[in-house]
Amino acid sequence: MDFDALRHANFALLDAAITDWGTLVRNLETLKTDAENGLHKKANKAEWAGVNAQVSKEFIDKTAKEFVDAHTQATTIHNILRDTCDELKGYHGQLLQAIERGEKKGIKVVSGKGTFTVSARDSSGGEGDTEGKPTQADIDSLRDELQAIIDKATESDTSAKTVLQAISDQSKLGFSDASYKDRDSAEAVIKAADELAKLARKNPQDLTVADFDKLNAGLKKYAGDELFAEEFATQLGPKKTLEFWAGINDPHRADWDLAHKRRNQFDDLQRNLSLTLAHATQSDSTAMTEWKRKMIDLGDKAIYGNRGGPMGFQVMSNLMRTGDYDDQFLEDYGTKLMATERKLTDNGRHGNGAWQYLGVFAPLNQIGEDSGYDPLTGYLKALSNSPDAATEFFNQQYVSKDDPDNPFERDPDGSGEKKPQKVSLSNFQYLFEEREWPQETDSHGDEIITGKNNLALALEAATTGHPAGVVPVNTVIPHNVDQAKLFQAIVSSVADDPERLTKNGYMSDSMGQIASEYLPDINRAATDVDAHADAKSWQAIERLYPVAGEGAVLNHRDVTKFLFAVGQNEEGYAAVEVGQNSYMAKLMEHHLDPDLPTDQRFSQDTKTTVRYISGLSGEISGTLGLGRQEALGEEAAQKDKDFDYAISQYKNLISGSVGTAVGVGTSTIATPWVGAAIGGGAGTVTSVVLERVFKDAEGHALEETADDMGDRWQSSLSQNNEYVALAARTAADKYHLSNSDDLTIWARESARQGYFNARSIVDGQAPGSITNFT
Repeated sequence: MDFDALRHANFALLDAAITDWGTLVRNLETLKTDAENGLHKKANKAEWAGVNAQVSKEFIDKTAKEFVDAHTQATTIHNILRDTCDELKGYHGQLLQAIERGEKKGIKVVSGKGTFTVSARDSSGGEGDTEGKPTQADIDSLRDELQAIIDKATESDTSAKTVLQAISDQSKLGFSDASYKDRDSAEAVIKAADELAKLARKNPQDLTVADFDKLNAGLKKYAGDELFAEEFATQLGPKKTLEFWAGINDPHRADWDLAHKRRNQFDDLQRNLSLTLAHATQSDSTAMTEWKRKMIDLGDKAIYGNRGGPMGFQVMSNLMRTGDYDDQFLEDYGTKLMATERKLTDNGRHGNGAWQYLGVFAPLNQIGEDSGYDPLTGYLKALSNSPDAATEFFNQQYVSKDDPDNPFERDPDGSGEKKPQKVSLSNFQYLFEEREWPQETDSHGDEIITGKNNLALALEAATTGHPAGVVPVNTVIPHNVDQAKLFQAIVSSVADDPERLTKNGYMSDSMGQIASEYLPDINRAATDVDAHADAKSWQAIERLYPVAGEGAVLNHRDVTKFLFAVGQNEEGYAAVEVGQNSYMAKLMEHHLDPDLPTDQRFSQDTKTTVRYISGLSGEISGTLGLGRQEALGEEAAQKDKDFDYAISQYKNLISGSVGTAVGVGTSTIATPWVGAAIGGGAGTVTSVVLERVFKDAEGHALEETADDMGDRWQSSLSQNNEYVALAARTAADKYHLSNSDDLTIWARESARQGYFNARSIVDGQAPGSITNFT
């Protein structure tokens, strides 16, 4: 801080700027409220289809959020400017008062070129000299006092600049959501980041238990703070990040006390560090952009250079298991990672010895049982939290059919009559169908399946548009072209070789959730209507099963094989069974509405509409039921409980979280889970049907009424009949339709036939070829 700048400071312009920022904050508050209550909420209630569903609604959602972030950033800047101005005014006053006191003692202060000198006046006893000639101690004291004031003002001014610059750097486009009540709060965060980064930069042998505790607690406290995350990551740097995590896990490099006294807390540190780095990657600052570039560059290199050690990808991927990493960073990281995979495996020809954990180095993962040496395990977990990056990654080409080193051949039509040909594979196809995953076992000798399970989670995010493990009960998420394309590839792959799923049943919970969010597309496929050969009939099917966004083009027989495979796992079965019953009920409520516009009607004949909805719903449930029967085998009694229990758990996912009734317009019908309310949404057809479904599951109805697998399938058929009949009757009662008894009968008959059709199709026969079940 320049001495004269503070001494002669004119705060008029700064005061005016603060006033302007205050006005801006108030105006943005109004805009934020309007954007949320008007723009955003209206967009959620509106009907979206086609390009509007994929682009316009998403744009509106992002725009509304930008108003919120703009208000947050403006408020923070206003707070910092106000605090800094108040402090500088205080230091300005202190400076003038000190100079005035000195003058009364006969001390003069002379400034020049940003500095100042303090000395006694040439003569004493003049006017204003009330205390005589000053002593050298007086002069030195005033000099020190003035310097202290200047130092404090400089710190205030510099810290304000640092914080404001950091906030500005967070986002090149749009606004940051970093929020601080004052400058001191923001400054404290940056100082904490610097202190913790300094600890993490230590040689692992020098990191004490106390250092570990401070680092772990600090990362936990600040992991979600934008300024902290970026400052910590950039001060630590990519190489030191890798060396830190690998080092403390290595008992030969880390402090003995740390390895033995805090080993049980390494998982917490891994999570906290992962969250911090994930948050840091969201920053667009120049320093963080360079951090991301260097981290990717280090991926295929041994972290200790010529001294060896694990590769950068192997270390960093373990720090991706929690948090939401920047999409572009994940895409660039994944591209380089798969290039390394191709190089080390000769395009997948020689397995994955490079990633196989041999016990030479210490494990790199503390979350779960796998060693962390396969970098795809952690990376896929990161993708499960970042849907857009996941979609992009899986649709990328892994190897081209024109690549002379391509080892993959396929029978063109599956007939075995033609010579196998080289084929191009996407990342999805390589990982799901061809990759030889590194083998690991746990302490009991059981296979560790974390990598392929994370693959399923990442596919769930990639196809649905939301993080894995989330049931989007309050949000319409239209599928885009790339998501639908990937779902088509999954269905086709499982249909081609069902054991890809049935031998890896732990993947079926995600596959079931995926299928439950593509039920409109699945139901369309089950109609066997050819969109190209019979355009008029296809238009009717589009009205019967409206799709928000891009529809997946599926083959009926492939869909059946896929559902049959999913149905052999209790969690996969539950996801689709509950989803289909929810969807069927919504369809009934939607299409039986007498006020439904003509251009949304499937048929003017109510009987035809009810029969279609019930018949195809019965077929889907029947296919799942056959899958369930296939899985039960000799363990029927216990397994049945597992299937029922899995269904009952979905009640916990959707109860209470659906607090508001969602309209049954096209966009919500096209997204089966939206509005699947029970309890809180009482009165809707969906809530009535789901209450019955969960009641049956919780009471183990099938177990109580069936002694063998044949009876069990028959009992399942009867239950499904009850659900479609209940939906038809409840919808009829809601709209006061006079023919509710007829609707119920039509629903039962068609659902029953749909169940029989499922067995025919699964057995390779034509639908309808079986009309009785014994």
